[in-house]
Amino acid sequence: MSYAMVITRFGEPDVLEWREVQAPVAAAGEVLVRVRAAGVGPTDLNIRAGRLTEVFPQGPGSVLGFEAAGVVEQVGQGVSGVSAGDEVAAYLPSQGGYGELVAAPVWFPKPPQVGWTEAAALPASAEAALGTLRQVRAAAGETLVVLGAAGSVGVIALQLARSRGVRVIGAAAERDEELVRELGGEFVPYGAGVFERVAALAGRVDAVIDAAGRGGLAEAVAATGDPARVVTLADPAGAAAVGALMSQPGPDRAPDALAVTLPMLAAGTLRLKPRRSLPLQQAAEAHRLLASGEVRDKIVLTLS
Repeated sequence: MSYAMVITRFGEPDVLEWREVQAPVAAAGEVLVRVRAAGVGPTDLNIRAGRLTEVFPQGPGSVLGFEAAGVVEQVGQGVSGVSAGDEVAAYLPSQGGYGELVAAPVWFPKPPQVGWTEAAALPASAEAALGTLRQVRAAAGETLVVLGAAGSVGVIALQLARSRGVRVIGAAAERDEELVRELGGEFVPYGAGVFERVAALAGRVDAVIDAAGRGGLAEAVAATGDPARVVTLADPAGAAAVGALMSQPGPDRAPDALAVTLPMLAAGTLRLKPRRSLPLQQAAEAHRLLASGEVRDKIVLTLS
């Protein structure tokens, strides 16, 4: 047996409780990881509240967490190149990171230069950033708009695109202007009229990634002229209304995301949002902080 933060029912953050659970095992193609840190994201809050039951079937008794970092404890059948005792970052499309142990189908060695909280903050955001860049086919010489450019996904998408020779216009809150510019983006304030401000900077817009889900997809499609070059991570209704792409996490969207981004993080050529750490048993408080909108940091849960 092991312990995890379990969804006891759908509802407010206090439905998360530290409980004994059946210890997972590594199936074929997986590694079992003893968790040292696990990232918290907005999707976790929506699953816990019961707002995404059609997309994510997790319910009472399940464990949240799309990303974690820790030490390999067991290697499943058919797995090579990794051994018990190795340190890894893991992407968890079926979740489970808020626990002492998790079976991971996607992982990559954690470089020694990368700390546990950094490694745990990267996997889901990197997978989403790289996956959406590929969906909109952003190419060198083109202009990409990132809505929510100062969020966990937005900062990575911005940097990956810039490293590939893409011009990036980052829409974010005015308090994040310096960050967007430091990462190589051109800043516009996010909010009503954002594409008017984009038009004042760029002669054309080739692609749009919506990492915030606060509207603007109709304007994005009008700016690009092609709904197949507009993708959202958080506005399924808006995407359906205008024919834009809806991007959802999964093992096939960008399976090489950690292989691409962890070496960059270790080399200092990729930056993440600042992080705030809380003990795993305080996951409910982490959810309250994230829901408040007052926390700009990426929240990471830690286990000693």
